[in-house]
Amino acid sequence: MADGEPARRVRTRFAPSPSGDLHVGNVRTALYAWAWARHTGGQFVLRIEDTDRTRVSEQAIGSVLTDLRWLGLDWDEGPDVGGPFGPYLQSERLSIYHEWVRRFLADGVAYHCYCTQEELDAEREEQRAKGLPAGYSGRCRQLTAAQVAAFEAEGRRPVVRFRMAPGRTVVHDTVRGEVVFDHANIPDFVIMRADGYPLYNLAAAVDDTLMQITHIIRGDDLLASTPRQIAIYKAMGVSDDDIPVFTHCPYILAPDGKPLSKRYGSAAISWYRDNGYLPEAVVNYLALVGWSPGDDREDLTLDQIVELFDLRRVGATAGRLDPRKLDAINGDKIRSLAPDDLASRLLPFLRASGLVDDPPTTQQARLLRAAVPLVRERLVRLTDAADMLAFLFIREDLFRVDPESAARVLTQETAPVLEAAEAALAAVDSWDRGSIEQVLRRVLIEELGRRPKHAFTPVRVAVTGHRVSPPLFESLELLGKERTLARIRRALEREVGV
Repeated sequence: MADGEPARRVRTRFAPSPSGDLHVGNVRTALYAWAWARHTGGQFVLRIEDTDRTRVSEQAIGSVLTDLRWLGLDWDEGPDVGGPFGPYLQSERLSIYHEWVRRFLADGVAYHCYCTQEELDAEREEQRAKGLPAGYSGRCRQLTAAQVAAFEAEGRRPVVRFRMAPGRTVVHDTVRGEVVFDHANIPDFVIMRADGYPLYNLAAAVDDTLMQITHIIRGDDLLASTPRQIAIYKAMGVSDDDIPVFTHCPYILAPDGKPLSKRYGSAAISWYRDNGYLPEAVVNYLALVGWSPGDDREDLTLDQIVELFDLRRVGATAGRLDPRKLDAINGDKIRSLAPDDLASRLLPFLRASGLVDDPPTTQQARLLRAAVPLVRERLVRLTDAADMLAFLFIREDLFRVDPESAARVLTQETAPVLEAAEAALAAVDSWDRGSIEQVLRRVLIEELGRRPKHAFTPVRVAVTGHRVSPPLFESLELLGKERTLARIRRALEREVGV
C-alpha cells in the first residue's frame, strides 16, 4: 500500500434507510466507501437500516439494489449475497440488539426511562423558559423499585436510555480533523423504543462493531451522532485503536446553493437514469463533487476512480450540483461508446417514445444501428435521441412537420426548391449518401443558384419535420427513396399548397 494507507484490512459499508429512492448524497457516500474499499483491497458491505417499519418498504429495498447495480457498484457482503456477519437487514437483527441492551442494563450504562412524551415536552419548555439548553434531564436515572412499580402499574412502557458519562469525546475525522464534543451538551439518549426496536445510534454502532467496519464514510449531518456511537463502542469493549475511522462528507447543495433534499427534482438517482444519463457519467460527476484526483482530470472511469481515490483528498467545502458540467461529462461518455453499445442504450428511450417495438423488429434494430453515427456527436442525454430520430422511426401516417418550422421555411418562395429536389431525387438510381448529395448540390445550388442554407433547409424540414436534424444526406439515405419523395410531395401539398 502507498504511504498513509491503513495497516489493517479496510472494511467499509453503505447503510441506507430505504424509505425512498437513493439520492445523490446517498450515492456519493456509497461511491466513496466503495472506492476506498476497492482502492485498498478491502471489502465493501451493504447493510439495510430498515428498523423504522413505518417508512421502509420492500420496493424501496429493491430500488437500492437496482440503483447501486446500475451505477456499477458491487458489494462483497449484503442482504442478497450473504456473508459471515449477517443478517444484513437490521430488521432481522433484533435479537442481537436486545442482547446488547440487556448487557448495557446489567452493566449500568443504560437504564429504563418511563417519561411520557408530554412530560418530556413540558421539561423542554421549562428549560427554554429558563434559558437553558433543551435536553433530557436524567430524571429516570436513579429510579427506586417503588417508583418503577408505580410506573408499571400505570401501564407505562419504558424506553431504554444510554447513560452518557461526564467528559468529552474527540473525533478524529478525515475531513474535519479533530472535533471535540463536550458531554455536558449530550444528554442521555434513547437506544431502544418501547416497542423493542432500536434507534439509529445503537443499531449502527452494534452493527459496525460486529461487522468489523474499519472506515465509516457518511454525510456531514451525522457528525453530531458520532460521540454517542463512540460511547456505545466503548461500552461494548472496543478499544480506542479499533474505533472506526470517520469521514464525514460535506453536503451536496442544489444548483441555487440551497440544501438538497429528496424532494428536489433532480436529487433522486432514478431521475438521472430516466432522463438519459449514463451511469458512467453520474459516478464520474459525483466523484468530483467533493473530491479531486489531484489534477485537472475530469473524465474518469470507475477503474480510474478506484486507482486514484484517497479519503484525504475529500474536501471540507459543500459541493453544488452543476447540471451543465454533468451534461458535458455525459455527452463525452456517450461519444466514447461503441456504436452497438450506444444503440442498445438508446433502445429503452425509443421504446418509451413509441418509436420502436419491444423487442424491436430486425429492421428497426438495423436502422437504429445505422443511425447511431448520425446522432452520436449531438447527443447530450440518451433522451435526446427520440426527438432526433423520430423522423426515421415514426409511422408515415403519424409524421408531422413542426408548425413553426413549416411557417418559417415551407413557403411559396421555397416551393421551387422542393419541386426541383423532388424531381432530382426521383431520378436517382443508386440511393446512397454520395449520390443524394451530388444531385441535390447540382440541382439546387448550381442550377437554381441557391445558397446551401436556402437550398437544403426546405428539404430538411420537409423530410425530418424540423430545421435542426442529423446530417441531411445521410438522413435521406436511411429514410429511403420512397418515404423521402412522399414527404416532399406531402410538404408541397399540405404546407405550401402546391
